[in-house]
Amino acid sequence: MGVEIRELECFLVLAEELHFGRTAERLYLSQSRVSQLLQSLERRIGGPLFERTSRRVALTPLGQNFLTSLRPAYAALERVVTNAREFATQVKGKLQIGFQGAASDEVLAAISVFQSQNPNCLIGTCELPLNDPFGGLRRGGVDAAVVLLPVAEDDLVLGPVFSQQPQTLTVSTRHPLADREQLDIEDLAGAVLIGVSGPAPGYWRQAQAPTQTPTGALINRGPEVATLQEGLALIAADRGGMLLCRPTAENNRRADIVNIPLTGVPDSAFGLVWRRGEDTPALQAFAVHLKGA
Repeated sequence: MGVEIRELECFLVLAEELHFGRTAERLYLSQSRVSQLLQSLERRIGGPLFERTSRRVALTPLGQNFLTSLRPAYAALERVVTNAREFATQVKGKLQIGFQGAASDEVLAAISVFQSQNPNCLIGTCELPLNDPFGGLRRGGVDAAVVLLPVAEDDLVLGPVFSQQPQTLTVSTRHPLADREQLDIEDLAGAVLIGVSGPAPGYWRQAQAPTQTPTGALINRGPEVATLQEGLALIAADRGGMLLCRPTAENNRRADIVNIPLTGVPDSAFGLVWRRGEDTPALQAFAVHLKGA
C-alpha cells in the first residue's frame, strides 16, 4: 500500500484536534504539510476522511470507520517498536565479577539488582587471591574486580569506590597490645605486621602492611601470606598482627585473636576496577548499581 507512518500519525492527531493549526503545532509541521499528508492518505484509501469547511473539520463516516480500526493497530505498532528498542538497548551476554575475601553487602546488593533488571545478562562471581588483586583481570578471567585500595595501575580503570571502613589491628590474645582498647598507628612502632606476598604490586602491599609509622618509626615486617585465612592462622600463632577493616575483622572472630580499633591510618575501602578501554554496557550498568548500593 505504501502508507507512511507520518500520514497515519497526522490523521490520528487531526482526528483528536479537528483543527489543522493545532495539529500542525503538535506535529511540529506547517499547516500546508499537514494538508499534504492528509490528501496523500485519502488518495491511498480512495475517499475523503474529513469534511473541511471554513468553520469546522469533522470526520466523514469513512474517516470514523478508519479511526476505529486504526487506533488499536497503531497502538500495537507503537508497542512493537518500543519493545524492540528496549531489547536493543538491554544489557546482554555475561559479566564475571571477581572480589577479594567475602563479597560485601554492597556487592551482593548490586549483583541482585543488576540481575533482576538485566535478565538477559548472566552475572557470575569468583574469589580473587588476597595477594593477586589484578591478575584475574589481566588474564581475562574476570571482567571487573572488587579490590582493596589503593589502585594505581596504568592499564586499569578505577570506578566506584565504596565500603569505606575504619581499620583495626588484629592480633593474638597473647600479643603485648592485646589488652588495649584502642591504638594509634604510632603505637605499632617496633611491632610486627604480617605482610601480603606477591604478585601484588609493592605500593599495594605497603598499604596493607606499612613498614613505618607517619613519624618514621620502624614497623617490623613479619611473614607474608597469600590469603586472609593464612594470615589469621599466623596471627593466632602470635607471629604478628594484620590491619583489617572492621567488617572483615568482625566476620572472622575467633577465640584466640582480638580486634583493636586503630586510628591514624586511612579508612579501608574497596573499588571496582576493569581493563582500560573495556567498559562494556554490562559493566557500565553494574558500576551504576554498585555506586548506588
